[in-house]
Amino acid sequence: MRMLVTGAAGFIGSHLAERLQGLGHETIGFDNFSSYYAPELKELNAGILQDKGIVVHTLDLRDSNALADRTPDFDYIFHLAAQPGISTDCTFEDYLSNNFVATKNVIDFALRCKNLKLFVNIATSSIYGLQASFDEEKVPEPVSFYGVTKLAAEELVLAASREHKIKACSLRLYSVYGPRERPEKLYSKLIAAAFSGEVFPLYEGSGSHLRSFTYVQDIIDGIVSVIGKESQVDSQIINIGTEEEHTTQQGIDAIEKITGKKIRIESVAPRPGDQIRTHAVIGKARKLLGYNPATSFEDGLRAQVEWYTTYFACEETP
Repeated sequence: MRMLVTGAAGFIGSHLAERLQGLGHETIGFDNFSSYYAPELKELNAGILQDKGIVVHTLDLRDSNALADRTPDFDYIFHLAAQPGISTDCTFEDYLSNNFVATKNVIDFALRCKNLKLFVNIATSSIYGLQASFDEEKVPEPVSFYGVTKLAAEELVLAASREHKIKACSLRLYSVYGPRERPEKLYSKLIAAAFSGEVFPLYEGSGSHLRSFTYVQDIIDGIVSVIGKESQVDSQIINIGTEEEHTTQQGIDAIEKITGKKIRIESVAPRPGDQIRTHAVIGKARKLLGYNPATSFEDGLRAQVEWYTTYFACEETP
């Protein structure tokens, strides 16, 4: 089958494109290579994909004309392109255009795909709000521009499904980590600090925050498991993550153990909109998808440290 992955040069998108191609599907990627973080990192991911026969086209999905000349012949669309995370450097307009407007444009493209079996929207536990420890029936209470715009994008996708224009589902992911993680995320920053000796800024009070830290390949297992289950997942919201919880401090301790290095910590002001707890309730995913995340916390972090040392540790000063 022919698969489209938006945001294919990003952290999760590159792993997904790689898996789909490995499963024997013809996989095409779109990415705008934004400057939210160093484009060189996305180019590294795109190069890995290219070596495996996956072409990643540079497209800005916020532009309503970006998809006008693209042939609408995909069987599945996996929509990951977004303005990610919670950042004071991003404006509301950044979140609105990347998460909401771009999603509308991809839906319009999907409506032209005559053979489309399923539109898979990739959402986030940030939709739930400060506490993300509920099943999919919980009324969302997002508190960040990121969570609000991702919820709005999710509703756009599901509205098209409810109107029977396309089959679609939305997968809410939980605290993904692993190789290729974005540089501003927790474990990328911790690992970099361990090897460089630079100070790690710890948001005040966040050491006790609980997260369902989920290894990226376990996330990919959940995403690809929707293939062939179009009728079961149509119009559904499904949590994808691990039921295990760890605090930020446990994450710091684990990275120090794996690297054998002491991380210098500096307390900084709390980040507005930061979640206090995420705990993936995945009974629905187990029932509908046979989902069963299996990677241990430490094994996943070891894999991420190994990836980091392969590509970046040699650039750090002792």
